[in-house]
Amino acid sequence: MASSADAAGNADSGVGRERFLRDAAARGLDVEIVERLAAKSLEEAAGILGITPADIVKSLVVKHKDGSFLFALVPGDRQISWPKLRGLVGVNKLSLPPADVALEATGYERGTITPLGSTRAWPVYADATIAGRRISMGAGQHGYSAFVDADALTTALGAVVADISDPA
Repeated sequence: MASSADAAGNADSGVGRERFLRDAAARGLDVEIVERLAAKSLEEAAGILGITPADIVKSLVVKHKDGSFLFALVPGDRQISWPKLRGLVGVNKLSLPPADVALEATGYERGTITPLGSTRAWPVYADATIAGRRISMGAGQHGYSAFVDADALTTALGAVVADISDPA
């Protein structure tokens, strides 16, 4: 019997990464995928990739009180500012769902999540501090990272770019 990760199309099967690449290509995004060693921390991941923690963008799945979701793109050295994000979205309650709920909402396991190739196109909110940079993000499969121009990414995704984070 396939695990939920296999059924969702990622884990070690490569299907999540392929879904990511197909969506990036359909949006005209130039992405570079690199295979990398597993890391135990953000700092270690940045060292492996030869970049700073701020250049690794976390794709966080956020649950809306109405049961829908959104993506929040936040640099690795920062954290979601819940008051700022709630104000921008116009709600009084948002939360991070459990890993199994995030997998069901996106088709990606934690550590691989990206709006590109998500099994459902949720709205994207990107922190303004990523603008003007080449960033690294999840590529849909463990052991891989994607590099992409942040401005091209936010444009391709129709993301709302705003101040949604605070220093970690």
